[in-house]
Amino acid sequence: MESGLTLTNDMRLVLGLVGFTMAMFLFERIRADLVALVVLVILGITGLIAPEEIFSGFSGNAVMSIMATMILGAGLDRTGALNRLAGWLLRRGHGKERRLLAMTSLVAGLNSSFMQNPSVMALYLPVAARLSARSGLSMSRLLLPLASAIVMGAALTMVGNSPLILLNDLLVSANNNLPSGMATLEQLPMFAPAPVGVVLLAAALLYFHFYGNRKLAELEDGGENTTPASTESYFARTYGIEGDVFELVVSAESPLVGMAVAEAESLHDAPLLLALKSGNDTRLAPPADMRIWVGSVLGVMGPRQQVHDFAQNQFLRMSSRLRNLGDLFNPARAGISEAVVPPTSRYIGKSARDLRLRQQAGISLLAINRDKHVIRDDVRSVQLRAGDMLVFHSIWQDLAQAAESRDFAVVTDYPKGEQRPHKFKIAMAIFAATILIALTGKLPVALTLMTGVAGMLLAGVLKMDEAYASINWKTVFLTAGLIPLGWAMDSSGAAAWIAGNTLERLPDGTPPWVLQIFVALLTTAFSLVTSHVGATIIMVPIAINLALAVGGDPTAFALIAALSASNNLMTASNPIMSMITGPANYSARDLWRVGGPLSLIYTVIAVTVVNLMFWGGR
Repeated sequence: MESGLTLTNDMRLVLGLVGFTMAMFLFERIRADLVALVVLVILGITGLIAPEEIFSGFSGNAVMSIMATMILGAGLDRTGALNRLAGWLLRRGHGKERRLLAMTSLVAGLNSSFMQNPSVMALYLPVAARLSARSGLSMSRLLLPLASAIVMGAALTMVGNSPLILLNDLLVSANNNLPSGMATLEQLPMFAPAPVGVVLLAAALLYFHFYGNRKLAELEDGGENTTPASTESYFARTYGIEGDVFELVVSAESPLVGMAVAEAESLHDAPLLLALKSGNDTRLAPPADMRIWVGSVLGVMGPRQQVHDFAQNQFLRMSSRLRNLGDLFNPARAGISEAVVPPTSRYIGKSARDLRLRQQAGISLLAINRDKHVIRDDVRSVQLRAGDMLVFHSIWQDLAQAAESRDFAVVTDYPKGEQRPHKFKIAMAIFAATILIALTGKLPVALTLMTGVAGMLLAGVLKMDEAYASINWKTVFLTAGLIPLGWAMDSSGAAAWIAGNTLERLPDGTPPWVLQIFVALLTTAFSLVTSHVGATIIMVPIAINLALAVGGDPTAFALIAALSASNNLMTASNPIMSMITGPANYSARDLWRVGGPLSLIYTVIAVTVVNLMFWGGR
């Protein structure tokens, strides 16, 4: 078959820029976002893209959708939605490894359909650490199934990942170069790829249930079952501070009635008393002289059996469901931290009781590590020294405020921003309304998502500065900078030239589905050495031109290319995989052995389901 196209200087320049982009991504000599900016400038200077259009990518639907999904994700994170989810998963998992793994992966996969994949992975890393610490399931067994589910689940909607967000803009730009009389390519609605996403997510869950989980177990080296980054396991190991949080309701018969908090704490085998609700007064780190009355609710932490025995002896009603104190103990809002006392501290020579840490700062002192000796008995009476390592329990905001005095330096990483668990319901309502609007398909996807963003900002779920801070500008510049390269691939004829030369080397009468597999595998190969955005920009125009040459459906070919751009479960060029290799201690060989077979399954499913979806098309 003749390609019918001569290689022009414009084509040579565009293909040279493609080669430059791939080389820079592969060897990482220049940052990816800077590479995109250089490509953008060259396209403008050479006139391959008109000067008035060169920066259109920054205001395009694709970039606005990416920014909106980042902001929506930050809004949900501020309310502690993901931490609530971790608690729910732990309760529903009932400690059964396979069930916990499957449920966590499924929920993460569903979350990834409306948020940028790296954002979902970033939110789920602490969730995974908490699940690992509480269940004994190692991070290496947890993170790859989780990452795979996030990658697969992103195919449920057109906003789950950057390639699918980009696809609609590339389809629209392709209309400028279609043969005369050819039907215009339409943008795909929000849930267009859902059938593919459902099958991919189910395949990922089944793969790890029957094969991948066993493979990961073989890769384990018998080391620690929990990640060193897990706060819970660290404090349990170093200080003996462990257990879950429980609520204890004080009955009329309880000997605690009328006692001060300090007296209750000094009782034999008393768990850590971290919170108290008495009437309308609810306190985390309650003052030592605060009184306990009938109906008061104590928030305590300790091993279940110890708390159970204490509750029985003191006539308290025990509950593991935090009905009264749930917001206080939301890990997004409060938790355990470690701080060191510097030589300049005003705390030196004084005890926590003298300093009135609870009353003045809202901080409970749980333990002191002094010269590798852990002090926990009557810890509030111990005079502090320079170099003491203090273990606190507090609301993160109170901790940040107290740390401003420089009397201690916090060494635990904790959420610095203001958390708003009281906005959880309104944030979920806004998010649900956004999805309902998207389901109607009456508004463009970017406008629908920005409606949700505006709702969260007006409702106070997020502040404007927090919304700006939540945007990953590297991703924005990378995407907006490379979008014109996709336009130039089309308008210069470079994509049509590649498609024609590809067909010349194939036997006559090659079925369209063979070409689709070729497109899927080539796009996957590009995604291994470039970013998924780069692979999409390069391959979607080529896929559309291949479809036109063989009489296939251009939209189906383009969708297969966009889906395949995310089909990288083996290398760190996928930002998701780069995020999990460290915490789970995966080697490159581990990722290829477990991710490779799943990647082939991904290709087969993408080509098969897309063909079923477009059955009866061109």
